[in-house]
Amino acid sequence: MKTYDWIVVGGGITGAALGYELARQGLTVLLLEQHEVLQGASRYSYGGLAYWSGMTTLTRQLAAEGLAKHRSLSQELEADTQLRELNLLLTIEPDVDPQVVAQDYQKFSITPQLLDPAAAAQVEPLLNPHAISGALQLPHGHINPLLTTLAYTNAMQRHGGDIHYAQVLGLISRRDLHISGVSTAQADYHAHGVIICAGGLSRALLKTAGISVPLYFTHAESIEVSLVNTKGIKLSNIVMPAVLQRMNMEAIASTPSQDDLWEQENHELAPPIMDAGAIQFADQSLRLGQISRVLSDPHAAIDAAASEAQMRRHIGKLLPRLASLQGTWHHCLVAYCRDYLPLVGQVADYEGLHIFSGFSNPLVFVPTLAQRFSKYLTGSSDDIIKQLSPSRFDKQ
Repeated sequence: MKTYDWIVVGGGITGAALGYELARQGLTVLLLEQHEVLQGASRYSYGGLAYWSGMTTLTRQLAAEGLAKHRSLSQELEADTQLRELNLLLTIEPDVDPQVVAQDYQKFSITPQLLDPAAAAQVEPLLNPHAISGALQLPHGHINPLLTTLAYTNAMQRHGGDIHYAQVLGLISRRDLHISGVSTAQADYHAHGVIICAGGLSRALLKTAGISVPLYFTHAESIEVSLVNTKGIKLSNIVMPAVLQRMNMEAIASTPSQDDLWEQENHELAPPIMDAGAIQFADQSLRLGQISRVLSDPHAAIDAAASEAQMRRHIGKLLPRLASLQGTWHHCLVAYCRDYLPLVGQVADYEGLHIFSGFSNPLVFVPTLAQRFSKYLTGSSDDIIKQLSPSRFDKQ
C-alpha cells in the first residue's frame, strides 16, 4: 500500500490550497474529502475578501499578502476565481449611534466612509433607508469560493496529488503520540504526516483520538437564490451589519470556562443570533443570511423552515425586494478560535499530526498561509507560522 508524504483531511478551500502547495513542492499528497459535490463552509461562503480588516501588524501583513496572492491566483491555478472589487456596505441599526460605530472602525487598516441613510440608499437602491441609522462603506474583494476551491484541487492533481472521496473515521497511531495515517470505511491510508483541515468538523475528528484542541464552530444558515430566481435584480454592494452579533456570541461561547461543555453533546453555549445581509455573485445568484448558532453537536438538527422564515423577515426589513425570492435554505459549520487567528501547526505532542483550521478571515488568509505552511513543513523557518501554533493556548 502506498505511503504518502502528507494526508490532508478536508477538501474545502483550506485543504485544497494546502494540498496544492505541498504537491507543487514535489511531495506526495492525498486529499481526503467526504463529499464528491462539495458541502460545508467553502461551498456556502459569502466569498468576501475583507482585506481592510487587519488590526495588528500580523493580520495587516497577512491581508496584504493575501490580496496580492488573489490578484495572481487565477493565472497561477489556470482557472478563473472570479476575483472582483466590490463595495461593502455595513448597515447600522436604527437605535445605534452611527458615530460610535464609525469610531470603532478606526482600528482597521482601511477606515470606512460614514453615510447617512439617504446616501446609503443612493449607493444601494435596494436598501430600505428607514431600516437603518446610517451605513459604513468600504472597499472589499470577492471571489467565488467554490470555483476557487475546485481550481486548487485540480491544480493539486496536475502536480501529482491524489484525491479520494471518503469520510475519515479516525486516526491511525503507529506508536504512542505518533500519527501515521487515517482510517475510513473503505480503507486505511498511511503517511508520514497528517494535516487536519476539516473546518468545523476538525474538533470532532480529533476527539475520536482523545485529542482536545481550542477550536470552536458555529452553525451558519443562509438562503441561496439561483440565477433563474433573481428576476433581474441587481445588488450593487455586499450588504452586512456593521455590528456583527456573531462576534459577541462566539466570544461568549469560546471562553475557557465553556470548554467542558464543548466536550459534551447537545449544549447550546449562547443564544442564536441573526445578522441580516446579502451578496450577489458574478453569475447573478444571491446568498442571503444569516443565522448563527453555537451548538456543541456538529450534527445537531435545525428547524430549516423556521430558520428560513426568520431570515426572510429580517432581510425583508433591510432589503425588501430580496425577501420573497425563491431560494434554498442551507446550513454549514464555520470554525473559529477565541483569538480569531487560525490553528496552524503541530497538535500538542503528537508527532506527525498537524492542523490547519479555525480561520475567521479564511478567503484572505488561506492562500498565503497555505504557501507559508507548506514551506514550513519542509524545513523553512517562518515566524508567522510559529505565532499561529496551537501551543499559544497552552498557558491559558
